[in-house]
Amino acid sequence: MSDEILLIEDNEDDITLTLRALKKQNILNHVVIARDGTEALDLLLGNKNHEAIKPALILLDLKLPKLDGMDVLREINKVEIDRPPIVILTTSTEEEDIIKSYNLGANSYIRKPVDFSKFTEVVGQLGLYWLVINEKRPKNE
Repeated sequence: MSDEILLIEDNEDDITLTLRALKKQNILNHVVIARDGTEALDLLLGNKNHEAIKPALILLDLKLPKLDGMDVLREINKVEIDRPPIVILTTSTEEEDIIKSYNLGANSYIRKPVDFSKFTEVVGQLGLYWLVINEKRPKNE
């Protein structure tokens, strides 16, 4: 598993904000961006002449073109990959989305704060937890 972060997000403003927030919190991992669910799966599974990436963390928006975030989670569960933590980072406040996300294997569900300083703080905390503090699953489990 690499130190990369896979950001699956279609909104350019949210991409920019997320990248700025990571940088502001000194999370300097390389960020690979997928702008829709199909591109994300191509990157993770090595489809369409892509070599499969093995990110340390996936930040996944739910509302995506082509395949939405729930479909991405479903597809990830169907294949044998060394699965990194998946953090849902979305504006959805629907309780059903929260339940479905966890049932499909998401490790965390975070609503995007509207305020940039709060968003920066949230992104910094999730990066610190998932990339530094959290103990990774042993390989031979």
